[in-house]
Amino acid sequence: MRPLLALLLLSAPLAAAPPYPPEPVKGPLVIVGGGKVPDAARDEFVKLAGGPDKAKVVVIPTASATADEPKEHAAFLKPWKDAKVESVVVLHTRDRKQADSDEFVKPLADATGIWFGGGDQTKLTAAYRGTAVETAIRKRLEQGVVIGGTSAGAAVMSDLMIEGGAEAAKTGPGFGFLPGVVIDQHFTQRTREKRLAGVIEANPTYAGLGLDEGTAVILTGGRFLKVVGDGAATVVLAKSPVRPALAHAEQTGGVIDLFQLRRAAHFRAMKEQFPTKTAAVPEVPKGSLVIVGGGGMGPDLWDKFLELAGGKDQPIVFVATAGDDPIRAEPGEVRMLKGRGATNVTVLHTRDRKIAATDEFSKPLTTATGVWFSGGRQWRFVDAYEGTLTEKRFREVLARGGVIGGSSAGASIQSEYMPRGHPLGNTVVAAEGYERGFGFLPGCAVDQHFFARKRTADMTGLMTRYPQLLGIGIDEGTAIVVTGHTAEVIGKSKVGFYDHRTKPKDGEPDYVEVPAGGRYDLKERKALK
Repeated sequence: MRPLLALLLLSAPLAAAPPYPPEPVKGPLVIVGGGKVPDAARDEFVKLAGGPDKAKVVVIPTASATADEPKEHAAFLKPWKDAKVESVVVLHTRDRKQADSDEFVKPLADATGIWFGGGDQTKLTAAYRGTAVETAIRKRLEQGVVIGGTSAGAAVMSDLMIEGGAEAAKTGPGFGFLPGVVIDQHFTQRTREKRLAGVIEANPTYAGLGLDEGTAVILTGGRFLKVVGDGAATVVLAKSPVRPALAHAEQTGGVIDLFQLRRAAHFRAMKEQFPTKTAAVPEVPKGSLVIVGGGGMGPDLWDKFLELAGGKDQPIVFVATAGDDPIRAEPGEVRMLKGRGATNVTVLHTRDRKIAATDEFSKPLTTATGVWFSGGRQWRFVDAYEGTLTEKRFREVLARGGVIGGSSAGASIQSEYMPRGHPLGNTVVAAEGYERGFGFLPGCAVDQHFFARKRTADMTGLMTRYPQLLGIGIDEGTAIVVTGHTAEVIGKSKVGFYDHRTKPKDGEPDYVEVPAGGRYDLKERKALK
């Protein structure tokens, strides 16, 4: 065991794993790495608090050694008075009994913004953790009140908090306003890269976030962290059996997806890594799949889906969740289904996993003979349905001999390995944290819009990384219909099948093209005549 890790383990036992899957943070956060608070961060805090002349700010300077001196309070108030907020007051005590009193917490009831100052973060937790102050702040955050802080006020937002130490950190519980993430401040200025890496190595289910001085991350919408200021926000992940440790610096203007970060940490910490070294056999024992490469779908594709569902009057469930909000009551693909004669189509959509876990929501799937996944962004299917009763019932449709279909996002979600799943854009082919699809077609990675968007090199890169998988690139207006382990190509273009278990010969194509009308044996990985 390395000396650094040994010290870490002695100073703090492994923390409990953060809840999984991640859920949106209820309110906005402004988290500053110390030093000068960036103008953009202060301005955004005031804006989120109601704007100049309306913001009511409560400043908590308890981390500071000078907070006990009333004459020093003017310095804590000045930046906010300069920002011309409606009101700003100091809330401070070191007496936990006082922090538990109704009278003391009254200013928090009217606050539209709450700010933690810098200093020693353990002074904050010693005074307020588990008291009425923490309860009131958490309630205000859930009501949408912005919480901010700098230096110690940043560190305390972690649930697993760095309390101090140089290379070997001492950790303890923080307030956890940003769950699943360990925040370290003054990051590169005080050479804390090893410190944070050590904490994450000892607690691999957590992600690390190192914030430079004069730098902030602003969380709005529950999951997306925007970087502002003069430095960087560095994302840190522990190594896994198949991945090296990660430290990626995101510069000002960049965005970090909290869900992607936490999912990546979760999967790195698992004993069984994904994808497995030996891929499952690409086979659909019961039922059929219709996997479409996006673009305009001809009537033959819709007709094939309805045929496999048992006819135009059979119950079809259309899953609209990949689309942008607001989801239409009757999406375009539903109109197309009805235009081909479908008479019994139910639209299924939620972004709330609790709803997706209910019998009432997923009940239409119990009688469905066909399920169609919409186009859009495939990660939205994962966020809404992964591990819920609804996902279980998707699989039951296949087990009853039904058909599952989908186009574009609705294609990639069907494969075991899901390309282009990053919530921040579809150019990242291998999006850590969002690599797992629903696996209706095991052992495969399905990409779409394939030849139309010149994605052959992307699949080559993915297959070089994971040669055990069968890569399938489906062009627009084209589909594979999978029954058993045979894929029939229908539509107007072609499909590329990638088998990199044997290294491709230099100068030769690394995939087999199968045009419409052709077939491919997914198990044997060869085109059929």
